Amino acid sequence: MILELVDIRIHPGKQIEFDAAIQQGLNEVIAHAKGFRGYKVNKGVESPERYLLTIFWETLENHTVDFRQSDAFQQWRSIVGPHFAVPPSVEHFTLLAKSE
Repeated sequence: MILELVDIRIHPGKQIEFDAAIQQGLNEVIAHAKGFRGYKVNKGVESPERYLLTIFWETLENHTVDFRQSDAFQQWRSIVGPHFAVPPSVEHFTLLAKSE
């Protein structure tokens, strides 16, 4: 299992619009991608323009090849991209340990 961590910064004052857009993009586009296993979105408390999106993929290639090189990626970006203040930071992780 691969965890994709996306650090998103949106334009100030656009939280309501982005909240709707990210949920639409996740549910209508990413949720149907090959290897998709789930997601979580967290909103900043001290920094309300900051969001942390975590997406769980079966393999790294499910994200980097199957999704990123598909038309679905362009659909996703057309829904959420207009809200980005700067390009998101994206990194991938594997699980080392977790609590019970």
